[in-house]
Amino acid sequence: MPLSEQEQRLLDEMERHLMRNDADVVSAPTDGRTLSYRNIVYGTVLVLLGLGGLIVGVAAPLIVVGVIGFVVMLGGVILAVTPTRGLGKIPTAEPDRPAKAKTNTSFMDRMNDRWDKRQGDH
Repeated sequence: MPLSEQEQRLLDEMERHLMRNDADVVSAPTDGRTLSYRNIVYGTVLVLLGLGGLIVGVAAPLIVVGVIGFVVMLGGVILAVTPTRGLGKIPTAEPDRPAKAKTNTSFMDRMNDRWDKRQGDH
């Protein structure tokens, strides 16, 4: 079911607020390390090869082949999920715009107040 226009605007505003105030949560990792697509592809290929070796080792009673297949699979997973040094910082949605000063009310309280105000207008 598609969102109404009001719900879409509210969702867009929430996303902008999250990007502006919680950029460290949105743009992890923060130290310039990112996942490499090349490593993900190589890791996936190693996992598939290791899985094949593990199946062959279990199907034919060759324990050594199964163990080697498992080690290759483990190496593929480690290769795929290990972050590498990126070229730079991940850009945020609005880099030139400073964050607003903190207020005493929470974001959700302001959204609820705004919702109540709009419901009272109708």
